[in-house]
Amino acid sequence: MDKFSEDFSSRHIFLMVLLWTFFWCSLSFAAEQPVSDLTQDCIACHSSVTPAIVADWRRSAHSKITPTKALERPELERRISTNTLPEQLKNVVVGCAECHMVNSEAHADIMNHNDQKVHLTVTSKDCATCHSVEESQFQKNIMAFAHTNLSQNPVFGMLMKTINGTQELSKKGTTIKEPDEKTNSESCYSCHGTELKVTGKKTRSTDYGDLEFVELSGWPNDGVGRLNPDGSRGSCSACHTRHQFSIEMARKPYTCSQCHKGPDVPAYKIYSVSKHGVMFSSLNKEWDFKAVPWTVGKDFNAPTCAACHVSLLVNQERSVIAKRTHQMNDRLPWRTFGLIYAHAHPKSPDTSIIRNADGLPLPTTYSGVPASEYLISPQEQKTRKETLQSVCLACHTPDWVQGHWGRFENTLKTTDAMTLSATKILMKAWDQKLADKTNPFDEAIEKQWTEEWLFYGNSTRLSSAMLGADYGVFDRGRWFMGKTIQEMLDRLNFLAGSKRK
Repeated sequence: MDKFSEDFSSRHIFLMVLLWTFFWCSLSFAAEQPVSDLTQDCIACHSSVTPAIVADWRRSAHSKITPTKALERPELERRISTNTLPEQLKNVVVGCAECHMVNSEAHADIMNHNDQKVHLTVTSKDCATCHSVEESQFQKNIMAFAHTNLSQNPVFGMLMKTINGTQELSKKGTTIKEPDEKTNSESCYSCHGTELKVTGKKTRSTDYGDLEFVELSGWPNDGVGRLNPDGSRGSCSACHTRHQFSIEMARKPYTCSQCHKGPDVPAYKIYSVSKHGVMFSSLNKEWDFKAVPWTVGKDFNAPTCAACHVSLLVNQERSVIAKRTHQMNDRLPWRTFGLIYAHAHPKSPDTSIIRNADGLPLPTTYSGVPASEYLISPQEQKTRKETLQSVCLACHTPDWVQGHWGRFENTLKTTDAMTLSATKILMKAWDQKLADKTNPFDEAIEKQWTEEWLFYGNSTRLSSAMLGADYGVFDRGRWFMGKTIQEMLDRLNFLAGSKRK
């Protein structure tokens, strides 16, 4: 063997030894993380039964640090907010058992699984074991009541029936049948959240013997306002998808796009074409989405949804710009989509309790008069506005921020004015018996009116808020608001002429 071959062989052997050493050291480090006996039992089976779930968990922060160690981090860097940990959680990583067994006594969906009491769902209340502040904040958020706010609102119940019900031809036109549970679950309640109810239990034969499984109606679902078998509301995995529960995923706008894509809430589409969205799509590979706290100008340099509405933001001197919050309306002075008119944010996250001057569960009357006693005060609006503006001011000068917000607030006024014009046309149709007010969403002129505010008004407002440009003009924006008003007026005149004949 010549000298070159000997040198190459020696280097090759040395490199292989080094790689194997690194590999076994990595395994050793991973093995040093204390895993409970119960979780090890789960992994022993599920590594082969559901390998992707186990792989996701191994990538998670839960698998890499114990809650006690997490609490020892400096306050700004913590991802855990409780100060009182159950004894069995202190010195082991958070694994299968720590999520699916820790609160078994509170769960109706309990099952005897390999001689252990295991609950199928992991709820916001379960997550509160370590993340109590975030869970408490979330319960003050409209998202937590998303199921109730839809299911307990008879007006929007009619809209849901109109959308999801099966239409059948009759002698007088069409009739709409009540939608079935499965249709509602995969449409409106997919985002708003289903109600999970235990319907029974069954035994299945598996490679590990006969095992008991619980049966749930409304399952599967990760909706933000899901009603859970332990009496809690919400699903953290709506944003922090299980079983990795990634903060990186929750900070990226793709996650929010699951429910905020349109045409009723086109926030993601508008963000994508905004200057901020262009910066994200072009530069995000250079950003750090895992850093806690999140440093503006260092970890990222254009906001995502989470930056504006959720995340703990600091400047490069580590001064807090905005505190972390899971009560998203902490930074929202107005409610700008999903309702007929823009209005001050509701005081309570349970909007089903609202009654306007006409006795309807809506924050304004059809003519736009706000139900002020149920809405936050002007002073609270000012506070929330300043909180969100503090995020803007981390990158922009005061005159830029004030100019932008001035345009946005003007857009709220003009879109409300356009919606009022459309509503007056609809009211004429109702008054003249040219349309039936019983269900305000099922006739052609009513569908046009619904699109005026639910699609085009929302698009215009969100475009103004997020610098989305064309979405506020020709792409479901002002052009369509004006076009719809004219079409409604033409339809009204046609109906009136037909009636006279």
